[in-house]
Amino acid sequence: MMLPNIVVRFFLLFCLIGMVSAQLSSTFYATTCPNALSTIKAEVVSAVNNERRMGASLLRLHFHDCFVQGCDASVLLDDTSSFTGEKTAGPNANSIRGFDVIDTIKSKVESLCPGVVSCADILAVAARDSVVALGGASWTVQLGRRDSTTASLSSANSDLPAPTSSLSGLISSFSNKGFTTKELVALSGSHTIGQARCTSFRARIYNDTNIDSSFAKSLQANCPSAGGDNNLAPLDTTSPTTFDNAYFKNLKSQKGLLHSDQELFNGGSTDSQVNSYSSDPATFRTDFANAMIKMGNLSPLTGSSGQIRTNLYFEFLLKLHRIPFTIMATTSFSMTKPIFKIRFFLFLCFIGIVSSQLSSDFYSTTCPNVLSTIKTAVDSAVSNEARMGASLLRLHFHDCFGCDASVLLNDTSSFTGEQTALPNVNSLRGFNVIDTIKSQVESLCPGVVSCADILAVAARDSVVALGGPSWTVQLGRRDSTTASLSSANSDLPAPFFNLSQLVNAFSNKGFTTEEMVALSGSHTIGQASCSTFRTRIYNDTNIDSSFATSLQANCPSVGGDSNLSPLDTTSPNTFDNAYFKNLQSQKGLLHSDQELFNGGSTDSQVNGYSSDPSSFQTDFANAMVKMGNLSPLTGSSGQIRTNCWKTN
Repeated sequence: MMLPNIVVRFFLLFCLIGMVSAQLSSTFYATTCPNALSTIKAEVVSAVNNERRMGASLLRLHFHDCFVQGCDASVLLDDTSSFTGEKTAGPNANSIRGFDVIDTIKSKVESLCPGVVSCADILAVAARDSVVALGGASWTVQLGRRDSTTASLSSANSDLPAPTSSLSGLISSFSNKGFTTKELVALSGSHTIGQARCTSFRARIYNDTNIDSSFAKSLQANCPSAGGDNNLAPLDTTSPTTFDNAYFKNLKSQKGLLHSDQELFNGGSTDSQVNSYSSDPATFRTDFANAMIKMGNLSPLTGSSGQIRTNLYFEFLLKLHRIPFTIMATTSFSMTKPIFKIRFFLFLCFIGIVSSQLSSDFYSTTCPNVLSTIKTAVDSAVSNEARMGASLLRLHFHDCFGCDASVLLNDTSSFTGEQTALPNVNSLRGFNVIDTIKSQVESLCPGVVSCADILAVAARDSVVALGGPSWTVQLGRRDSTTASLSSANSDLPAPFFNLSQLVNAFSNKGFTTEEMVALSGSHTIGQASCSTFRTRIYNDTNIDSSFATSLQANCPSVGGDSNLSPLDTTSPNTFDNAYFKNLQSQKGLLHSDQELFNGGSTDSQVNGYSSDPSSFQTDFANAMVKMGNLSPLTGSSGQIRTNCWKTN
């Protein structure tokens, strides 16, 4: 009589495992296939070196995959006598290419780790590595997608934007996938590389009026009014094999190759953004990288959904129909029967797996004004006190060594939170701003938006308010009902750490050394108390003597523990790369800061960020996206607190 309950419990356990495994993670293959990323990169670099156009082709493969039923490698599936894929769709036929490169990568990865790495993840990583190989921005690719066993020719024909699209058509196509108009323009910048066929731009060069006449005439020689459909022309005639912002400059000169390209600069709502990207390549790089992260999160198959294909172009259908999952298919349903219990809980499993995904549009229907509400409150707080931007960023960091708003919980007679931990006590601040935001959001959408999500968005908005990069915040975190004083004391890096300790502390949370250096750049804003840097300014030898002397006036050898000094004395209220320049001059305020430039393995990266602020901005934004994905509570875990400082 106990067997049915045991079976149900087993499937409930399976359910929970599924929910946990459904999270994408940048370290998904860290133990199961540690050399997967380096293998993919080596093959991509080789392919791009052999043919520069291949970089654009691999990027386009990922885009055409993700826009049709999500990032599931459905675009790679070949037609068979009983199966129709997406390759013959109008936007794909005689157009998408690079399959041989992906095949080669898959073969090499399979030889390393058979049956582990999905084709969907290979596409996502290859797209990133292609952009980097052509001089573009990098970003952190979240991993753990699985491969579809289906494809949709009709969706490929209807969902992919056409080269003849108007601005409203483009906005609609991207909006249908959850992208803003700003993200549409950023992603369109991928046309700074690659080529297009005559058939896709013939109508423009012979009929459009918003085109430079000499540009049109130069193209007509290779694209006659009849014939030559497959003749190619570069999408960006200025620097066709370099990922830069020349595409936007071309649009301003009415030299967009496709009709849909020029629509972005044709007296409409996107003109201003084209102007901005044309003059500010760093902003374009940052926005493009963020939009690509969002692209990679479009409806991935995770957990036990889909499969890991052995070959890119075959689909092996699992015979799941032998155990039907659709409980509504039965004409007689009884929860007293074990098989129906199993079906029901399996059904809940799949709901749980889907609902446990973070998403940038998580509140688009349940609280559509939440992001603007948070931004307004953050802008006001930072305008009132510039230091508050750093304080809100630090709150998120000290929370996210597990992003669950545990750092906000106050101590009670029966509960000990994290605010009295050594790295936090008399140091963390900004709680009042978070409380104000929470109150305003609760009045809009009671019980909907978590404190953990408010922290994540407020951190991003604080950086932007102080002149730093933006990034897309994934949403859907829930709030913890617990906190850990011991973990706060042990896990958060201390201001006296040496380089190896810093590397280890960040590595324990899944960060690379490069990401650790990028995140340390947050010390370009904010202040520190005398007690955290006293030992450095009186005892360290790797410090500029005049810098140390200037600090000693406000931080005596005894007393004045709470006296403050800016972490970046050059531009303490501007999010820039001055922090790294200070390290080169031995003017890092904290011992742990100067460890990044002290004859060790991170010196070269500090030099790089010191001379290339756009690279720092891009890497910082990517690392912050990864930070926000650290062990969030999702689905039915945790709660949505009514007040951030106490559990419900």
